[in-house]
Amino acid sequence: MSIKRRDFLKAGTAVATGAAVLGAPAIVKARDRFNWRMTTTWPSGLPFFQTGPGSATDFARRVEEMSDGRIRIRVYSANELVPAFEGFDAASSGRQVQLNHGCAYYWAGKSFAAQYFTTVPFGMTFQGHNAWLNEGGGYELYREVYEPFDLIPLVVGCTGVQPMGWFREPVESVRDFRGLNIRMPGLAGDIYNAIGANARLLPGGELFAALERGAIDAAEWVGPYSDRELGLHRAAKYYYSSGWHEPATSTEVVVNRRAWDSLPKDLQAVMRNAAAACNITSHAWLEARNADALDDLVNNHGVQFGPVPDDVIEALLEATRDILSDRAADDELTRKVHESYFRFKARHDRWQANSETMFQTQIRDLGQKILG
Repeated sequence: MSIKRRDFLKAGTAVATGAAVLGAPAIVKARDRFNWRMTTTWPSGLPFFQTGPGSATDFARRVEEMSDGRIRIRVYSANELVPAFEGFDAASSGRQVQLNHGCAYYWAGKSFAAQYFTTVPFGMTFQGHNAWLNEGGGYELYREVYEPFDLIPLVVGCTGVQPMGWFREPVESVRDFRGLNIRMPGLAGDIYNAIGANARLLPGGELFAALERGAIDAAEWVGPYSDRELGLHRAAKYYYSSGWHEPATSTEVVVNRRAWDSLPKDLQAVMRNAAAACNITSHAWLEARNADALDDLVNNHGVQFGPVPDDVIEALLEATRDILSDRAADDELTRKVHESYFRFKARHDRWQANSETMFQTQIRDLGQKILG
């Protein structure tokens, strides 16, 4: 080999080595790994919330797979690392954990406006609620509400319309709610209090025992499949269908802002898209199971299922109107969220009346009459 050729190869090797050295920081940065911890408000093994499609563990799995292992999230059930309702504060501080899985209406004591992002009594169902969040400015307001807590919210699930709940005694009129001890979170709890009940917030892991021993007279959870898994039908036999209180209950993952800002843009996108996948998957999973679960509860476990009397719904509707109006008037941020939600609802209702509602009434009823 000639001297000139050896010199050329040396020079080329030096350039290539230099390029590799210069490029190394970018490569290392792109492969940064994040080992995070996420608390939840749910007991271990609870379907939909803690395990199964769209759950906390499903979200963690999707994030790890979609990021090729660059983000790994260890999930802690309620009381394993912190108590059920302290995960929000833990994620906010960022000292012990980076994320928490729960529902926004659990944090009503921190911000009344937070509840709108879980669900609104007599509000929008799955389609409208998610349309508002993603296309109607809801997500922007969600982030604004959580900004003082240094948290980034992600919607990760939706139960759809929930039944009213389980009652130890039958409901015959609105008078039956006077002095009734009922487990009910969020806005609906305030509304029950307005018609004379005593609403309490209890973690899911405590519901069966409280209902069975009579510490509470009634309780709501999610729907036939999830409620059966908790065994609520063994503690009460009257199950009411009027899902006025939670027409579209969304779950959330909140991420500590400093942890979120430490992620490169592609991993932030992984988190957002994993959350979106969980949201649609969780809803589909429950929709596929609730019918069979309800049939089983009624046919095999002696559960009595049906609507409450109209005077109950009328009283709840009036109380809802008054409470929401008063709270919106008292707080600027709540008013901002309230007006956005109901302005979008008015638009969406016009479309839904000519799509879902029309199909579920005229077309469905005629179809059953003709086709059987």
